[in-house]
Amino acid sequence: MKIIEIADRDPLRIEPLADVWESSVRATHGFLSESEIERIKQYVPQALKDVPHLLAAENEEGVPVGFMGIAGQHLEMLFVSVGERGKGVGKTLLQYGMDAYAVSDLAVNEQNPLAKGFYEHMGF
Repeated sequence: MKIIEIADRDPLRIEPLADVWESSVRATHGFLSESEIERIKQYVPQALKDVPHLLAAENEEGVPVGFMGIAGQHLEMLFVSVGERGKGVGKTLLQYGMDAYAVSDLAVNEQNPLAKGFYEHMGF
C-alpha cells in the first residue's frame, strides 16, 4: 500500500475516491436511508475537490482503497473501501495524517459505533 497526496483533482482522480466513499458509507452508515446516501453522494466530488489535503491509500495496482481529507490539524474525512476494511488501511492513513500533518482532532458521527471505537482505539 502506498499513500499519495492528490493535488490534481480532475474527474479521473475524484471518481474512484467517490466510489470508495460510497462503498464505505453503504457498509458502515446503516443509519442513512438510500435516499439520504444518494443525496449526499451528489456533494462528495465537490467536498473532495475542496478539502485542503486529500490523501489516498493505493493498492499494488495503483487503485485507491481508502482516502482521507485534512484541513489544518483536523481530520475532515476518512473512508475505506468495504473490501479493505479490517486490513489496516484506515489505521495506516490516520497514523500518516498524525505524523505528516499533525492531525490532532476530528469529529465522528455517534451513530457510527465502529468508527467511534476505531478513533478511540487510535487515541482520540
